[in-house]
Amino acid sequence: MGPPPPSAPTGALARGVQATFDELGTALHEVTFVVVDLETTGGSPAACEITEIGAVKVRGGERLGEFQTLVNPGVPIPPFISVLTGITTSMVADAPRLPTVLPSFLEFAQGAVLVAHNAGFDMSFLKTACEVTGHQWPGPQVLDTVRLARQVVTRDEAPNCKLATLARVFRAGTTPDHRALSDARATVDVLHGLIERLGNLGVRSLEELTTFSSRVSAAQRQKRHLAEGLPHAPGVYVFLGERDEVLYVGKSKDLRSRVRNYFTSSETRARMTEMVGLAAAVRPIVCATPLEAEVRELRLIAAHKPRYNRRSRFPERAHWLKLTVEPFPRLSQVRDVKDDGATYLGPFGSRRLLELAAAAVYEAFPLRQCTPRLSPRRPISACALAEMGRCHAPCDGSESLTDYAAHVDAVRAAMLGDVRALVQAVTRKVRILSDAERYEDAAVHRDRLAAFVRAAARLQRLTALNGCAQLVAARFRDDGAWEVVVTRHGRLVATAVAARGTDPRDVAATLVATAEQVPTVRGPLPAASAEETECVLRWLDQPGIRLVEVDGTWACPAFGAGGVPLWAEAAEAVREQFWLGERRTPGTVHQPGAAVSRIA
Repeated sequence: MGPPPPSAPTGALARGVQATFDELGTALHEVTFVVVDLETTGGSPAACEITEIGAVKVRGGERLGEFQTLVNPGVPIPPFISVLTGITTSMVADAPRLPTVLPSFLEFAQGAVLVAHNAGFDMSFLKTACEVTGHQWPGPQVLDTVRLARQVVTRDEAPNCKLATLARVFRAGTTPDHRALSDARATVDVLHGLIERLGNLGVRSLEELTTFSSRVSAAQRQKRHLAEGLPHAPGVYVFLGERDEVLYVGKSKDLRSRVRNYFTSSETRARMTEMVGLAAAVRPIVCATPLEAEVRELRLIAAHKPRYNRRSRFPERAHWLKLTVEPFPRLSQVRDVKDDGATYLGPFGSRRLLELAAAAVYEAFPLRQCTPRLSPRRPISACALAEMGRCHAPCDGSESLTDYAAHVDAVRAAMLGDVRALVQAVTRKVRILSDAERYEDAAVHRDRLAAFVRAAARLQRLTALNGCAQLVAARFRDDGAWEVVVTRHGRLVATAVAARGTDPRDVAATLVATAEQVPTVRGPLPAASAEETECVLRWLDQPGIRLVEVDGTWACPAFGAGGVPLWAEAAEAVREQFWLGERRTPGTVHQPGAAVSRIA
């Protein structure tokens, strides 16, 4: 996990570069297209049948062959369909059935790119036909002439993109008449007309044709040379501006393919178009594993704060709920986590969630909500909360240090390990309100508990991994290799791949000996951001993970927030039930993969 390599000079990459064969893709004149059209008894493949198949095979503008056959659907053809297509029930009476016809068509189309006008309709019928007849759908690449026409043909030329309309625009040699072969022939002429227009816009390959979008400017396409030289490997890519400033950071399993997409229709977000217009170079950072790429991306975004990245730019702006250290502790909203002996809950993505979690604490425990620093030797007047019974008034001496400390200990326990008391108190309130049919008020308390439980569960998972001075784990991959990961206090410090036939224990030993040293620091996030540690936790949660070494105790509290996922994961669903006036027992929680239980 060392520093990224220095960027290449922007001037060298800014010049035009002759594309490689890999960059050019598959030239359109080398692609075999099979243009297909179907006639059916209706519009639903689940309830209707194919009555005719027509297809034309073309390559390089030359017609290589045609396929046409009527199909006996086994059911009467509706009169409306007969009027539309001219195909009657008597015409298909002696035609072959679909199980006989389909293998011949699949053989005719083998290895070709399928083309259809409104391809979704025809492909849905063909896929269903394969399922019904027991044939495997070959999964060919599909091109839709309707989608291409919407990108190329203007409203002034054609009021719509119907096949008959486009056939007139491109002067097709065949007039479509709702018969399969005629419509397929007309679609061939439309396809060639569209390809001719797109050729004037620089589209020369199949890859460019399938991803073309008129929303991508010519200037954006001309910057495809920025992807030249990037490897087909997992890692992080960094878009750089003219002054070598970082514009955008992303990750991918295939750097070259992903960066290419920024110059095609695969990336049409307005801010990304603007970013590509400013980009002068792309710096690749090859990573050994996808986890390393994910972590590097987070670190680079946090370090450079690129203007075109929207997430993870300001991890330091996270909100935390702090239980202060003073004679009469209170809750405080802070941005910084310090090693000051205080207890912290978070991080929260917004102030609103933090306030909801704080409200849940106040619902469960009579913690003071005032802000002055109190002293048992200098009592002051009590506030209105004391009169309402929401606070036991330690400010005026009504509650002793010892009694107040019991509430503080309960709050600290709920944050760090045992949420039962808080959950019981709030769910009791929700139950009372729902029984009184005050569903909206009950939903407010439910949302407060959801915010607290979610934050506590997150913190307890983070704290468990952060408490391990070192953790070494490995995951077996489908290709026979092992991914080996080393973390220290929740921070990813080394990762590598042990190739097939290599002992992963030797690779792990080398990583441990050369990995980054992380000093022991107290606090909920001692060595890494919450997002980074959560990336590691998600990786560790995958099936097939093997723990090689654990220096510390990696475990979550037995009565922690992770045992109450209902409030954290299904709050919105419960909200709908409350709004509909449907009663639900709030004390019931669901643990994935486990039986329903009750916190009482």
